[in-house]
Amino acid sequence: MVWAVFFAALLLLAAGTVLNFRFGQETRQIVKKQFNDQQLVVARSIKFLLVREMSFLEKELLQAAGSLGNSGPEPEAVNQTLQPYLSRVMELGVTRLELYDGNEKLAYSLYPNRRQMVPGGSIGAFDDIRGGVQPGKNAVYVSPPLVNGSVIYLNLSAKPANPAFSRLCFKLNLSWFLNPLFKEVRSGKTGYAWLIDAQGRFLYHPQYDFIGQSAFEARKSRGPDISHHEIDHIQRNNMLQGMEGMGSYHSTWHLGYTGKIEKLIAYSPITVSQNPPQTWSVAVVAPVFEIEDAVSNIFRWQAVFQGLILLVIIAAGGAVLWTEISWSRKLEALVTARTSALKRSEENYRSLVESAEDFIFSLDGQGRLISVNTFTAAFFGSHPEELISFGADKLFTAEIADRMKKIVQTVFQKGKSVRDEFELKVDDSVTWLSANFMPIKDDAGLISAVLCIARDITENKTLERSLVNAEKLASLGTLAAGVAHEINNPLGVMLGFCDLLLRKKEPGSQEHDDLKIIERQGLHCKQIVENLLSFARINQETTMDSDINHCIEEIIKVVRHSLEMKNIDLKINLGEGLPRVAADEGQLQQVFMNLINNATAAMPDGGILEISTHLGAGGKKVAAQIRDQGCGIAPHIIDHIFEPFFTTKPEGEGTGLGLFVSYGIIQKYGGVITCESQVSPTRNKPRGTTFKIELPACKRK
Repeated sequence: MVWAVFFAALLLLAAGTVLNFRFGQETRQIVKKQFNDQQLVVARSIKFLLVREMSFLEKELLQAAGSLGNSGPEPEAVNQTLQPYLSRVMELGVTRLELYDGNEKLAYSLYPNRRQMVPGGSIGAFDDIRGGVQPGKNAVYVSPPLVNGSVIYLNLSAKPANPAFSRLCFKLNLSWFLNPLFKEVRSGKTGYAWLIDAQGRFLYHPQYDFIGQSAFEARKSRGPDISHHEIDHIQRNNMLQGMEGMGSYHSTWHLGYTGKIEKLIAYSPITVSQNPPQTWSVAVVAPVFEIEDAVSNIFRWQAVFQGLILLVIIAAGGAVLWTEISWSRKLEALVTARTSALKRSEENYRSLVESAEDFIFSLDGQGRLISVNTFTAAFFGSHPEELISFGADKLFTAEIADRMKKIVQTVFQKGKSVRDEFELKVDDSVTWLSANFMPIKDDAGLISAVLCIARDITENKTLERSLVNAEKLASLGTLAAGVAHEINNPLGVMLGFCDLLLRKKEPGSQEHDDLKIIERQGLHCKQIVENLLSFARINQETTMDSDINHCIEEIIKVVRHSLEMKNIDLKINLGEGLPRVAADEGQLQQVFMNLINNATAAMPDGGILEISTHLGAGGKKVAAQIRDQGCGIAPHIIDHIFEPFFTTKPEGEGTGLGLFVSYGIIQKYGGVITCESQVSPTRNKPRGTTFKIELPACKRK
């Protein structure tokens, strides 16, 4: 009997060792996959930052090129115009600005920390590698990376608005530009990021002597005795083809480590420019041994722990064989301990489910509720025990309950999870749920119930709706510009002939009055066209920085008396020490005037109008908020308020362009305008409408 227990323990130990080994292998693969997923997130983040910085440089270049149209060709005028732009872009790695005349000869060079333009100058072999500038004021030409020894440059060129010059060029030192984005990137303990261009050359690598070299040749020279087929294949067939993905390869070194090393790699393409099309690729790599060492340590300790448990079992078995009473007592103690552990486990599971802020419930084959967590019951104003054995229509509408019942039947038939989205309407608010229906199997492997875990995705739906509206309004803006230009010409002819006829008619006559009506309506059409052009960003006003508090104070001076006459109580809370915003003061005042007028119209019987400002988004944006206690905006029309000519006012009281134009102004300066409204008051939300505006803050000088 003793030997039987001994051999059984050995079999258990062997089985545990094998299972532990196989489980360890599976765990390593899962951890490596999850680690590489995180590396891909890092690569995408670098991609986002690089594209954002390049977009900033292109925007600054276009603005600088456009500003030359307001200056003469003299060095002093050109220097005064371009100096502010150079001061903004030099921190990103722009070493100088070059301005070329109509014969493509270097006319002026502007360097950082110099007050004077350097006229003329010779073009070296390196600088002479340049491409042409496409026609049009909004075209930016981005040259391929230009390698000169250990230095890599990038030329960004645009056509100046001044006809005396043919090209304005930013000279960008790529090492200065890329170093802040890549230097501090770490994946795990020693992982890092590198960047290649469309020719496979390293634009950034922590091994500085690799920069400017072909990645294929650099690896071959560093490790001539090992095949680099894996990474060469990834780079040539995936990265240089503009693909995103993950993988692994073997190398002979890694930041001081030598020998054959397996590395994980995640890579993502970066579209650097459209003129000409250029795609780079960023990669984040880390050695596998960092991950495997951590996992192996865990499993080594787990194996030791399992061995100790088996030794205890052997000792306990021997003790049981020697004395029946001791065996019975220890068995009873073991059962008690296991029962207590199971009870604690169930309590922990129940606590986890009950504390989760998700909708968690289970259904049987007929769609009846088997279990409901507290959060779900509380959301619908009930208790879990009051819902058991009822159908899903106890919580949801009949339409949603029928859909759920069909999904449950599908899960029972196919034995696979099913996902779906539901729209819940509670009071005046709408909640979107993303639900996952999963089969629950019994000991025989048969499906006994369906578990549903649903999460609130209302915020994601709102963001998706905002993106769709933004895209739609952008298209409407383009259409509006074309229509406005087509209307302006015949409208000008009509108003001109109307003016000629007015001169021939006596004031007070019927013909004179009729012509004045025609003129007034024509001018009204002209105002609508100007608003359309303003939204489509046709105006060429100079962008200035403005004090948002000052803009609001000036508007309040104009409307305060009107608000008092309409019994509207004005509450103002303007933040102190707010930075200035990059926007035209007159247009900001127009936006605030439109919003205040709308709020006034929404409170015909008076009320409270609150206007406040504060610093937002980590100090990078300035926010303004205008809140009224009016009638509110119905949910089915709130998506249309920024569309042109859409208005809820009676005919003759509004053109439907106020919010349309305001949206265009805020978007033009890189800001965001949003609206929240409540038609019927609830316990947490009073009735009324709130408009929120966020504008990028200027850097403090």
